[in-house]
Amino acid sequence: MAHLLVVESWVGSMSRLLPRAIREGGHEFTFLTRDLHHYLRSAPEGAAHPLLGARNVITADTNDTEALLPQVERLHAVLGFDGVLTSCDYYLPTVALTAARLGLPGPPPEAVGNACRKDATRRVLAEAGVPGPRFAVHEEWSRIVAAAREIGYPLVVKPVDLCAGMFVRRVDDEEQLASCVAALAGFPVNARGQRRAPAVLLEELLDGPEVSVETVSHGGAVQVVGVTDKSVGGAPAFVETGHMFPAALPAGDAEAAEQTALGALKALGLTDGVVAHTEIKLTSAGPRVVEVNPRPAGNRITELIRHVTGVDLAAAFVDVSLGRAPDLRRTDTGLRSAAIGFLVPGTAGTLEALDAGAVRTAPDVLEVQLAEPGRQVKAAGSNNEYLGHVMAGDPDGTGARARVESLLDEVRSGLVIR
Repeated sequence: MAHLLVVESWVGSMSRLLPRAIREGGHEFTFLTRDLHHYLRSAPEGAAHPLLGARNVITADTNDTEALLPQVERLHAVLGFDGVLTSCDYYLPTVALTAARLGLPGPPPEAVGNACRKDATRRVLAEAGVPGPRFAVHEEWSRIVAAAREIGYPLVVKPVDLCAGMFVRRVDDEEQLASCVAALAGFPVNARGQRRAPAVLLEELLDGPEVSVETVSHGGAVQVVGVTDKSVGGAPAFVETGHMFPAALPAGDAEAAEQTALGALKALGLTDGVVAHTEIKLTSAGPRVVEVNPRPAGNRITELIRHVTGVDLAAAFVDVSLGRAPDLRRTDTGLRSAAIGFLVPGTAGTLEALDAGAVRTAPDVLEVQLAEPGRQVKAAGSNNEYLGHVMAGDPDGTGARARVESLLDEVRSGLVIR
């Protein structure tokens, strides 16, 4: 039995999947957080949050890395940790520094830091010759405007240090650019109380579909688990509306996406102790890297993979965080594809009704999760505003995506927002 230190977590599915994987692996964990109520508020009704299954729950200022590291050293001397991990992007650099300080397995802190800063990722990949969009990074308005004109409209505006598509927008002219920059400036602190960098990332708008490459790195070798597709809506935002695994791609396109992702991981130095989710655009000029996430995929993608292949990426994440070879052997699950679709609100108001009806009992449905009436709703501008999801599998081919869309249409028929 190993003892892991979990430093913060997302409050979504990984906050449940990670404790499950630790427990099923025969291990235990200590949970370190600055605000336990952040998780208790998201606990399933009538049930304790899985993170409370920790051997110890300890409060510490996880946003003050300089003070945290000596505190964790003292905890390590008493409790004895075998690995340290987090599912939350905002604490991945802290975890990498902690692992290095304690002499525990993990990727280099510099590599994780570069992957978690979109501007640093762009610079590292450009220097290594890994294909991506034309880009510029500036803080001053005059330089932002000049860079936008040089790249050319339409383009994409991004914060360098936020997640879930927050404040990522397509802009078609200088007026829209000014509005996006102002919105970013009005959000100086993220949801975890960390002060944001004021830099603005401008990128060329890429054509073509987007996919993600899921990989596991251990001992200097990176293994591709598969390629997941993505649908996007909510323009001018880029809200993920659904995914399917495996992506229905020609073999050549899948291989090109995989090789591009592998090149990005190598350039960043993420070749050991990492489960990664690398987003790729399959443009008319070839694959281009959108971003590299040095943690397991969100939006239940890990569960799509598990339903189709039997590979548990949450368990693999635990293994590589302990310095152990992950079990990536595939099993016949009876499914050839699995897809998830998200209920994305297009208007603001109060959720008055949302009924899954017969969708919950359909034989091909794997999951249904819907918001409860009474919730305040706003039109989705990121992946944080979903009203629920439907997941379904296909035992015969790549039809799961179409099936999920059909099921979501049934759910939408019972949606009332006033």
